Amino acid sequence: MNSKHIYGAKTGLFTAFLVIIDQLSKYLAATYLKGKSDFKIIDNILSLHYLDGGNTGAAWGIFSGKRFLFIIFTLIATFFICIFIRNLNRLYFETKKTIYNILNVFFIVLMSGAIGNFIDRVVHGYVIDFIYFELIHFPIFNIADCYVTVSCIAIIIICLFKIKEDEFNKIIQLKKQK
Repeated sequence: MNSKHIYGAKTGLFTAFLVIIDQLSKYLAATYLKGKSDFKIIDNILSLHYLDGGNTGAAWGIFSGKRFLFIIFTLIATFFICIFIRNLNRLYFETKKTIYNILNVFFIVLMSGAIGNFIDRVVHGYVIDFIYFELIHFPIFNIADCYVTVSCIAIIIICLFKIKEDEFNKIIQLKKQK
C-alpha cells in the first residue's frame, strides 16, 4: 500500500472518529437530557439543554422543514468536499507544503459536521441540538454545528491569506489531474 492510500485511509478514519463523537454526544443528550432540567456547566453562561422537537432547519432555524432540500444539499456538498480533499492530498504530495495538510484537516472537519447532521436528518427527521450558550441567548446547537462553523471560518481565513489564486484553482478543480 503506498503512502497516498494510507493518507486516504487516515482521512476516512479521522472523519469516522469525528462523526462518532458527534453522534455519541447526541445519543447521550437524548438519553440523559430529554425531558429533564438543564445541566448547568457554567451557571448563567453555558448549559446543556435538549431541544424538544429538534431542529428541522439550518443554522438558527432558517429553512425549517426543508428536510429533503438539506439531504440533497449535504450529498452535493460532501461530494465537492471529497474532491477538494483529493486535490489537497495531491498538492501536498507534490509540494510537501504544510498549509495543504492544515486546510485538508479543516475540510475533513467540515465534512464530518455535515455528515453528523445528515445522519440526524435521515434517522430522526431533525437535528438534535443540546448546547446552549446562555450568556448571549445564542440558539441551541450541537458538536457537528461546531465542526461546520469553526472549519468554515478557518477555511475562509486560510484561503484568503495563505493560498494563492493558482493554488486555489487547483484545489477546487473538478477534473482529476494525472
